[in-house]
Amino acid sequence: MTTQLRIDGLEKRFGGLVALKKVDLAIGRGELVGLIGPNGSGKTTLLNIVGGYYTPSAGSVHFESHRIDGLAPNRLARLGIGRSFQMTKVFRRLTVLENMLVPGFLDWSVTPAEAKAKAMDILYRLKLAPLADQLGGRLSGGQAKLLEFGRIMMLEPRMVLLDEPFGGVHPELKRFMYDTIREWNDSGVTIVLISHDMGSIFGLCRRVVTLSYGDIIADGDPDAVRNDPAVLDAYLGDYHHA
Repeated sequence: MTTQLRIDGLEKRFGGLVALKKVDLAIGRGELVGLIGPNGSGKTTLLNIVGGYYTPSAGSVHFESHRIDGLAPNRLARLGIGRSFQMTKVFRRLTVLENMLVPGFLDWSVTPAEAKAKAMDILYRLKLAPLADQLGGRLSGGQAKLLEFGRIMMLEPRMVLLDEPFGGVHPELKRFMYDTIREWNDSGVTIVLISHDMGSIFGLCRRVVTLSYGDIIADGDPDAVRNDPAVLDAYLGDYHHA
């Protein structure tokens, strides 16, 4: 498998707090990787560095042929990295379709008509087309998360970083999101998924990486990680025995 993302000796310090400690991680093209760990373990910090929102204190990040640590999020979007957030970010005073068109114009070679057609096609796929003219601020939490998926799809990314996409989502909509993520991954898109919903992690992901206090303590197939004593002790004890 070709390595698409390589993280070497990654550190992040916030004053006296060390959030990441010399993290080494390689992710292959087309993988679906779950990133788990207790609150404060460094998961979101790691995604924020890969996604361009934090600059590392030490170490490097390479995506395909590019060194990307320190690059701005808009440059990373052009390179093929999409990102969702734990707190869903939509433009509340724009319509659903207008929200989709914001990333749609990142490619200046696309005409307005082409961008609109592409946006509507994605909205149909996400079952949001009937809401195209509704303001983003009137969407439910789950619909807003789907809209965030749609805006990422407009960028046609090769890697997507998803941070807690299932939080507060109705179970029926959550199942649709599972299917969407599987289809996304089946199309060749690499996905890194943070979730405290262990059912989604172990149901969707073929590989699970566990962080604890800024260190990777386990990395492997879901069954191995689920039964790893270090992971049980640090995080999964209650889930394992539920």
